[in-house]
Amino acid sequence: MDIRLYNSKSRKKEAFEPINKENVTMYVCGPSVYGSHHIGNARPAVIFDLLARLLKNKYKKVTYARNITDVDDKIITAAIEQKLDISEITKKSIKQYHSDMKTLNVESPDIEPFATQYISEMILFIDDLIDKEFAYISNNHVLFDINSYSFYGELAGRSLDDMIAGARVEVKDYKRNPFDFVLWKPSGEDQLGWESPWGKGRPGWHLECSTMILEIFGKTIDIHGGGEDLRFPHHENECAQSFCKNNGKQLANFWLHNGMVQMQDSKMSKSLGNIVLIKDLLADMHGEVIRLALMSSHYRQPLKWTNDLVKQSKKTLNNMYSFLEKNEDIDIVETDINMDMLFALSDDLNTPKAVSVLHSIFKKLKKDPNNIDLRSSFIRSANFMGLLLVKPSNWGKKDDDEINKQLIDELVNERNKARDAKDFVLADEIRDRLSNLDIILEDKDNITRWKKKND
Repeated sequence: MDIRLYNSKSRKKEAFEPINKENVTMYVCGPSVYGSHHIGNARPAVIFDLLARLLKNKYKKVTYARNITDVDDKIITAAIEQKLDISEITKKSIKQYHSDMKTLNVESPDIEPFATQYISEMILFIDDLIDKEFAYISNNHVLFDINSYSFYGELAGRSLDDMIAGARVEVKDYKRNPFDFVLWKPSGEDQLGWESPWGKGRPGWHLECSTMILEIFGKTIDIHGGGEDLRFPHHENECAQSFCKNNGKQLANFWLHNGMVQMQDSKMSKSLGNIVLIKDLLADMHGEVIRLALMSSHYRQPLKWTNDLVKQSKKTLNNMYSFLEKNEDIDIVETDINMDMLFALSDDLNTPKAVSVLHSIFKKLKKDPNNIDLRSSFIRSANFMGLLLVKPSNWGKKDDDEINKQLIDELVNERNKARDAKDFVLADEIRDRLSNLDIILEDKDNITRWKKKND
């Protein structure tokens, strides 16, 4: 069946036709690794994991790359604040991300490039842009000259004049145009940096994905994905620099962007204090609950993360697992994924419709519990969605209790470090977070002990 996807660039749904049917290429912007990861980071991981599954079901080979940003100003700031080496910050964050994704049943990408692995290639990328007069050197920085690219704003769907007001651009006196963006920035003596023709420094954030796509896949890929917040300026800037570097070749034929996660009616943000960390959620619920909740609305729409959404997702999975446990020993047979569900997913990843189809199969199965073919189709289809992968008799049991304890111990240690550093605001935030998980802390004789409220 045909796959149709909404292309952010054309702003319409299009039939997906890969450049090479023998190897479909997809690249998704992954995390910046400077701390723990929130529920907003989980949404694109789940969405594009599902898209990769759909593509692999149809095509002979799919190469899916999701990068790790391990050089970034936020990482440097976190290292300074925590008085740790940058490598300690990134290794810990990467380990947590991989653990979170595994628990959400997100399959590992085929390729996971790290930005720091491609610094020399980024330097060559910049050098070529300077030679072609698409970039210039100013005040020890190298900047891309957006006036040299006549299509700027095409991905965002706005003219340059319309974007000026309130745009997320860094206004500096060394820029010819406020929208000119940094390709290379200088590093101080004590800062992370690499030698380059323009002095010791580090790449601008927008550069890494363009460089890695070129090195891994070539000039043009089939699909480039990420969160809606990356469309402008990050992906817009990628389009500009890649087009100019690659002599007029488009970076991607399809651009896909998922909507952002909201808390009730407000945007999730650090300033509002409503960041929900994945590891905190996993201390209180199974990863499949989170995954189902993230698929409850269409990926292009904002997702409101509420207690009711979590409760409904838990209830749905509890009902399904409870039913499957009754006849757990029945062997399932080889069967195809339900076609109605595949049709829903092939229509621009319509996960609400796909979940609805899953409910419909489940309803039929409850009326005919001994139907092996129906049971097999139900489980196979749910597995394709990344659901019902736990042995039914183990669902809801505390077999992951040690993981929960590890997560809580980690939060307690973070709080103790904050208290030692006299960062009492952070310490109180962590205590509140633990309280929301029904964890009571007791500080006595310089030792912190914890227990569950009902213990």
